[in-house]
Amino acid sequence: MSAKKLNNLMPILKILKKTYPDAHCALNFTNAYELLIATILSAQCTDVRVNLVTPALFKKYPTPKKMVTANPSEIETLIRSTGFFKNKAKSILECSQSILDLHGGEVPRTLEELTSLRGVGRKTANVVLGNVFQIPGLVVDTHVGRLCNRMGFTKATDPVKIETEMCAALPKSEWTMFSHYLISHGRSRCMARNPDCGDCEVATLCPKIGVALKKNLKPRPPRNLKAPREIIGSEK
Repeated sequence: MSAKKLNNLMPILKILKKTYPDAHCALNFTNAYELLIATILSAQCTDVRVNLVTPALFKKYPTPKKMVTANPSEIETLIRSTGFFKNKAKSILECSQSILDLHGGEVPRTLEELTSLRGVGRKTANVVLGNVFQIPGLVVDTHVGRLCNRMGFTKATDPVKIETEMCAALPKSEWTMFSHYLISHGRSRCMARNPDCGDCEVATLCPKIGVALKKNLKPRPPRNLKAPREIIGSEK
């Protein structure tokens, strides 16, 4: 990736920091295990739905030790509304069992160990590392991938390639929050369809790659990002 292509990266990041000072992980959790399971549930589901489901799930099965005692059908019933509930229930049970067998009941703190668990890919692992353990991790969800392309940061479409390129371009200290800022902007201004380029805070810096600009755009204020909270990894 050429330096020329990244001339707008830090200026855009600076503006997004001021625009979204409250950007954060949108899933509700109180510990690493809860965030891990919630992120597994977030696949093809909004965080609004996940946040409605997890309180009852974690009240009944708050730890890996408790979770593995559950009948799969019980978990399926509790998480049914998140979609793909049978596969998710299997992932939750096998992931919890591995945490018990291989990690003494504690969620591991490395990318390699996390991604060895069922249902845990790089995105989920980086969510947990960055938001619980304060270990920098750059999450590439649909928003992040889309905006990195639209803003000209990368031409890559593979999430791992995007992650690699952006990690190389950014200071390590910025990795975790970079994802949150782009996700916030992707939901508030830079939507996949009909992005609000006319009122966008970074419009003068963004090359708007792939955007068909419309005339007479009506200004509108940013969406309320505090409620409802939305899932990392979802366009909804």
